Amino acid sequence: MPKKSRFLQTPVEPFTVEPGLTADQILSRMERISFQGRNLATAHRIWLKMLDDEVTIFLGMAGALSAGGLRLIVAHLIGNRYVDCLVSTGANLYHDLHETRGQHHFLGSPHADDAALAEERIDRVYDTYASEEEFIGNDNWIAEFASKLEPRPYTSREILFRLGGHLWNTTRRDGILTAAYRARVPIFCPAIADSSIGMGLSQARQKRPGAGQIDIIGDIVESANLIIRRPRTASVVLGGGTPKNFINQASVQAEFYSEEVAGHRYALQIVTDVPHFGGASGSSLEEAQSWGKLAADAARVTVQADATIALPLLATALATSAAPALARRKPPAFSSMDSRVMTVDGETVPVDRFEDVNEPAV
Repeated sequence: MPKKSRFLQTPVEPFTVEPGLTADQILSRMERISFQGRNLATAHRIWLKMLDDEVTIFLGMAGALSAGGLRLIVAHLIGNRYVDCLVSTGANLYHDLHETRGQHHFLGSPHADDAALAEERIDRVYDTYASEEEFIGNDNWIAEFASKLEPRPYTSREILFRLGGHLWNTTRRDGILTAAYRARVPIFCPAIADSSIGMGLSQARQKRPGAGQIDIIGDIVESANLIIRRPRTASVVLGGGTPKNFINQASVQAEFYSEEVAGHRYALQIVTDVPHFGGASGSSLEEAQSWGKLAADAARVTVQADATIALPLLATALATSAAPALARRKPPAFSSMDSRVMTVDGETVPVDRFEDVNEPAV
C-alpha cells in the first residue's frame, strides 16, 4: 500500500449549521474550513496564545472603525487587558470622543447626494453621517481643554491620557479614551496632526501661545524604550495605516539599542489592503520578518477581511474562550501616565533618550 502523502493529513470538515453555537464554537469549527474563515479562526488561537504568554500586546487601529461602530469593542479590549498599548489614528480617537460626549454617528448611504448633505452641513464617512456643527463643537472643546494645560511639549501618550481623564470626569461614559484612562493603558497617536484632534490642538495655540505642542519624536523614543523594558511583544493590527508601521518600527528601533529585542513574538493583522501594490498597510507579515519586525519563529496570521465583519466575531469569541488566560495574566503595570515620563512595572520609560542596553560600561 503506498504511503500517504504528508500533504494529505487533515481533511476539510464542511461547516454544518447548528442553532445556538457561541462565537468561540463557530471559530473552532472554522479552523477546519479554508480561506479567510480559517485565518480568522487562527487569529483567535494566536490571540489566546498571546494572553497566555508574558508579552506586551500592542493594538493598532486605523480606518474609520470608531465611526463605523467598533469603538466599544476596542474599549472592551483595553478595559479587560486583552491589549496593553493602543496605537491609533487621530480620527478614530476623535470619533470616539464625539460619541463619548453623547453625540452620534448615523446610518447613511454611500450613494447619498453629497451636495444636499453639504447644504445641511452633514459630513459623510462612506455610509455613515455626522453633524458638522457637532464636530466644530468638539474641536472647540479640545481647544479649551488644551489651552488650560501648561504650555510645554507633550508626547501624544501623555496628552491623550489627560484628555481621556478630562473626558471621563465630564461624561462618565465608556469609550476608547476613557477606557484607556481608567485601565491606565497608554495610547500613542503618531499622526495626531492628521486629525480633528490635531485641529483642536492648533486652535488651543490660537487661544494661548505655546499650547498644543506634541512631541512626536518623543513618541518614538518612549515606544522603543517600552519595548526595551519589556522585550517580549505581540502585535494586533486592525486596518494597517500609520499605527501598523509605528508598532513595527518601535520594535526595530528598540533592537538597535537592546539585543534582547528580537521582533514581535506574535502577530495578527486584519486588513483589506494587499501586498502587491507596495503599500505598508497591505504588506505581509513575512515581509515584516525580513525587516526584523517579527521574530523568525513568530506565530502569525493575516486575515484579509473588513474589520467590521471580523472583529465583532473575534472579540465575542475571546470574551468566552480567553477568560482563564485573562485570570492568570499579569499585564504590564503603567503609572505616572499624566506626566512626561511614565513607568512600566516600576521602571521609568524615558522620552528623551534611548535606554542603550548594548552600551559598554564605562
